[in-house]
Amino acid sequence: METYTFLREMADSWVLLALFVFLIGVFVWVLRPGATKQYQDTASIPFRNVDRPAARQDGAQSDNKPATPMEAGK
Repeated sequence: METYTFLREMADSWVLLALFVFLIGVFVWVLRPGATKQYQDTASIPFRNVDRPAARQDGAQSDNKPATPMEAGK
């Protein structure tokens, strides 16, 4: 049996089956009951600072003026 023919038969049968089982495993992992809190927490990241902007990490005061690319180079 040639190498190409052997690899083709493996890809058409057993590798396809293994990838399908892996896909089902990923779906089960994502939809498990204990994952809901983790996914809700991750989904709410953009809304954590809705009331006011996040504090700057360098401690400087924000002047609420967006920096343009030209000002960033100065």
